[in-house]
Amino acid sequence: MSKTNNNAALCPRVDIGGQAVLDGVMMKSPDAIAVAVRRANGDIVVKREEYESPAKKHKWMGLPFIRGSVNMVQMLGLGMRVLEDSMKMSGDESMQEEPSKFEKWLAEKLGKNVDKVVMAMAIVMAMCLSIGLFVLLPNLAIMLFPKNATGGTLLLKNLVSGIIRIALLIGYISLVGRVPDMRKTFQYHGSEHKTVYCHEHNLPLTPQNAQRFTTLHPRCGTSFLILTFILSVLFYSVIDVLVLQIFGFDLGANYFLRVLSRIILLPCIAGISYETLKALAHHEGPIVRILRWPGLQMQRLTTRQPSDAQCEVAIASMNAALHGLPEGEKTPEGWVILHPAQA
Repeated sequence: MSKTNNNAALCPRVDIGGQAVLDGVMMKSPDAIAVAVRRANGDIVVKREEYESPAKKHKWMGLPFIRGSVNMVQMLGLGMRVLEDSMKMSGDESMQEEPSKFEKWLAEKLGKNVDKVVMAMAIVMAMCLSIGLFVLLPNLAIMLFPKNATGGTLLLKNLVSGIIRIALLIGYISLVGRVPDMRKTFQYHGSEHKTVYCHEHNLPLTPQNAQRFTTLHPRCGTSFLILTFILSVLFYSVIDVLVLQIFGFDLGANYFLRVLSRIILLPCIAGISYETLKALAHHEGPIVRILRWPGLQMQRLTTRQPSDAQCEVAIASMNAALHGLPEGEKTPEGWVILHPAQA
């Protein structure tokens, strides 16, 4: 892969996004998605596919504030798909479970479309779980407040539900981080950030250069989550006060109406959070650093210090996303195998 690294300086720098996957890393450039996975024998398996931004197909999807919601939905689907890809690429047959009777029935009925249907079902289930944990549960706290609403009461309701939401997120990530496989995934998350930093500083992509950087990156999805939770307190408070003043109606007085309003307005807060995250990531200054701080601290839960070998995997994914698949032995699926001497 040294040839690819030498070409890195000739390629103009672009923002690269990524995600830790099972025993590897996914990197997404403006026109490609690459996944690299470390197998048990030490080989790195690399997959690459072309990518076209939704904004290129439909310009309105790239408009400010709209693109945040589009990106959130897209990354949810993409994240699940690359996780499935990484499991297949690992070559670990023990992780590839025998299809259940329901899965076999679906395959028989749906044929080639079964993967798309299963993926859609998984996305819907993930969204339902997220809504239940971070919308339904935190908003139960409003039942403790009196029904006579004022601006201060509405702010306090949203502040309490927001604190509960953040506490649930921290608790959930902390528990997940205790699972050995997830600790390794968090290390790959750290290797992804280090490699992105290395690329952003126009340095040759080597483990030694990548290890110079921190595992905390301002454009991380973890920062997006915590920023969304914090901004939602202010955003929903403004909406609640406006509804109270204009219509004389307290959304918080009815649990189900409050929850429904939060779900309906979720794309709005996602759009605001996305634009805020981009602005914070591309600017510097004391105020910017203060606003970045909560998201960076949250990443201490979702990243771990990676090994050089894990950085090699992230670099393989980065190089494939930027420059195409490297030369090497290929699997029947078309994935390139990099042996330890090549990586």
